[in-house]
Amino acid sequence: MQSNEIQMGTIKVENIRTYSYHGCLEEEAKIGSDYRVDIAVKADLEKSSCSDQLSDTVDYVHLNLIAKQEMAIRSELLEHVAKRIIDRVLVEIPTVQKVKVAVSKINPPIGGDVEQVTVVLSEKRK
Repeated sequence: MQSNEIQMGTIKVENIRTYSYHGCLEEEAKIGSDYRVDIAVKADLEKSSCSDQLSDTVDYVHLNLIAKQEMAIRSELLEHVAKRIIDRVLVEIPTVQKVKVAVSKINPPIGGDVEQVTVVLSEKRK
């Protein structure tokens, strides 16, 4: 590998489960629902793959914390929550070059037998 090449890697934190109060309906704000969050980040993992040091990588505990904190803040739209998670990841973890977030509402109240609805957003560092 040439010295100017970056060894990009992906770190995923999947199936972060929360009980939150998102939605446009008044009852959703009162009774809440089960949610799932999946986060995938792309970052240069070359240094950490050699050093074996947490300080050289993206700490997935930090990713989990961001997701849980943002899911605790009520929003009407899942898109809004996903964007807030993305924004915090890019601000708080400078080694992340790209982040993809999926927020799923389990058993949404949409008048049918639907397992979940999911919003997926992604953003690259500018």
